[in-house]
Amino acid sequence: MKKFLFLTLFILSSSASHVPADSLPVAKLYADHCATCHQANRLGGSGPALLPENLGRLSKKNAEAVIANGRPATQMQGFSDKLTLAQIQSLVDYIYTPLPTLPVLGLADIKATAVVHNRLETLSPVPIYSADPLNLFLVVEGGDHHITVLDGDKLEPLTRFPTRFALHGGIKYSPDGRFAYLASRDGWVSKFDVYNLKMITEIRAGINTRNIAVSADGNYVMVANYLPRTLVVLNATDLMPLQIIEATDDQGNSSRVSAVYTAPPRHSFIAALKDLPEVWEIPYSPKADALPVYQGPMHDYRMESGETPPVDKRQFPVRRMKVGGYVDDFFFDPHYLHLIGAARDGGKGQVINLVVGMKIAEVDLPGMPHLASGITWNYQGTPVLATPNLKEGVVSVIDMQNWRVIKRIETLGPGAFMRSHTTTPYAWVDMFFSPQKEAVQVIDKNTLNVVKTLRPAPGKTVTHFEFDRHGRYALLSLYENDGAIIVYDAKTLEEVKRIPMRKPVGKYNIYNKIRYDSGTSH
Repeated sequence: MKKFLFLTLFILSSSASHVPADSLPVAKLYADHCATCHQANRLGGSGPALLPENLGRLSKKNAEAVIANGRPATQMQGFSDKLTLAQIQSLVDYIYTPLPTLPVLGLADIKATAVVHNRLETLSPVPIYSADPLNLFLVVEGGDHHITVLDGDKLEPLTRFPTRFALHGGIKYSPDGRFAYLASRDGWVSKFDVYNLKMITEIRAGINTRNIAVSADGNYVMVANYLPRTLVVLNATDLMPLQIIEATDDQGNSSRVSAVYTAPPRHSFIAALKDLPEVWEIPYSPKADALPVYQGPMHDYRMESGETPPVDKRQFPVRRMKVGGYVDDFFFDPHYLHLIGAARDGGKGQVINLVVGMKIAEVDLPGMPHLASGITWNYQGTPVLATPNLKEGVVSVIDMQNWRVIKRIETLGPGAFMRSHTTTPYAWVDMFFSPQKEAVQVIDKNTLNVVKTLRPAPGKTVTHFEFDRHGRYALLSLYENDGAIIVYDAKTLEEVKRIPMRKPVGKYNIYNKIRYDSGTSH
């Protein structure tokens, strides 16, 4: 741990007082324009790490264009009106310069960061409130880094508590809904007791973290990291680290981990690698089918401390599936037999059969589909997947039997999120990356037509939907510092009420999440 702290302090100081005199101007440019999102040490915060190890898929020329013009479908703004071409080029050279040494976060280091806030044996085994514990929402408020616990029946807050900086929106729950697992962009994983409305424990499992997943048996949490380039397995009970899996191929080439999700019927985690054309399956239960055992590099805190690990120590093997291209995000079919993946810079989606472990089809998905926000339903007796598009004003509806696009539904502009519920005939989609970001559109799942356009706050951004467990209400985020959760009647599409919030990012209904409702993301 001392080695990790020393190295972190060294990197922090290297961008300030230890920068050579002739590099001070670019260091100041970085501090003034980049550090707020990407951190002074370039290790990433609300924005990704800016290191050559993380920029392998982006040429220097393209990096110049991103700094100048911004990046579509992200919060990266353009700086062409603030910086000269020479300044932009100097910033590109700066971020493509390796750090003296990349920080190492081994199992011993992770274990040393653990913080215990409350002990479970001292807390109530049943909810301390009268609200339906499965019809609660946890609402992530990005404006001041808090979470509000919202009663989905009364539509009133139960409590509000602070979180780590730049919390990732994708909250995960234990199978019974009692515990919520949170992940911040700087690698902190937190366990919150929903029954007692108290934080239990926290641990830092990464430096620049993408997302987390919870196994369907409730025993493990998997952490996907951009930096270090690892997957980390935690014990879900106390968040103690069990294993680190290096994200490398069989030639030793490393990759950031794009995302990890659980596949309940397969008793496994599925992870995609951002810089390698591979998808991995990691079983977590003896019920999983036998898979090839991963033989790559691993770390174990007992090995690091010099102890000999027991012979019967169960590891988490990795089944490597080499696919037709990069996978930045993905979606499962309802039976978890297929994975539908796409790269942010590609024009085709690929269908990977998880049984045989190979690509079996391509899907025509132009622009930048946001498959992680896809939803499914039955359309005229056929299971379909619908996905919004981060770059084009279109929702693609895909037949999951032949993998053909049934229809491209035109919308007012590019959007990030799409939601529905099994009890409603409607699907909702936002226009988050469009000049029309004040609008949301409602699609009839039976006709595949837009039936209504709502503008609940003209001139302001609205995004992200979630339904209560019964499908009675659709909740929408007014994504402003003086924002709100806007509640609609899911049948009449009329507004019910507004609940003030500080820039609500996302809201996650416990019942829908633990039941993997087809209308919500997983």
